[in-house]
Amino acid sequence: MEDILQSVALFGPILLFSVVAHEIAHGYAALKQGDPTAYQLGRLTWNPVKHIDPFLTIILPLVMFMTVGAAIGGAKPVPVNPRNYRNFKRGDLIVSLAGVATNLVIAIACAVLIVLLGYVVRVVPATASFIEIAQAVLVLGILLNWNLIVFNLLPIPPLDGSHVIKYILPPAWAMKYSEFGARYGFFILIGLFLIGRNALGTLLAPAYFMSDVFLQAVSSFILPNVSTWLR
Repeated sequence: MEDILQSVALFGPILLFSVVAHEIAHGYAALKQGDPTAYQLGRLTWNPVKHIDPFLTIILPLVMFMTVGAAIGGAKPVPVNPRNYRNFKRGDLIVSLAGVATNLVIAIACAVLIVLLGYVVRVVPATASFIEIAQAVLVLGILLNWNLIVFNLLPIPPLDGSHVIKYILPPAWAMKYSEFGARYGFFILIGLFLIGRNALGTLLAPAYFMSDVFLQAVSSFILPNVSTWLR
């Protein structure tokens, strides 16, 4: 139980920050494309209360963490009105990809901070105990944000990747794809979560690969005891 509470304490803040940043990015991109809906509803804020969804932000990550050993979560989706975009197709693509682009920036920032903190310890060894915890959170940040990137790019409506796929398909196929997704996309996602580790592990394999690439690149700066915080 103590290990679980420790993991939640480390994982919770970076999860909340990452999913809130993802949704703010959608709303801000929509505003720049001509849709002020999220702004008018007060959703372009870092106040987490405005973004917490009981299922996506709390229940889903906890259940996944306790059952499959990995967690994906989300914030309350920001409302957008694509009819307000100055260019519908361009606006839809930009708004859809803004969230995953933000998660990529966060993953890169986590890697850079791991390196900087590694240098700090070399200069001020007395900071090691604090920096071990900070680096553990940043390692989780890399893992989480790559999972969010790959998961959100899955071509399953209403995930962000479906907005890209529908513009690649021929118009007739795109219409059927959108109709199918509107009816069954949510149930497909629920089915993936219920199936568990094997299905999600296969779909998220690129996330694990890219996380390993990032962590290998900064491994010489990660303190030895960081692994004890990630058990």
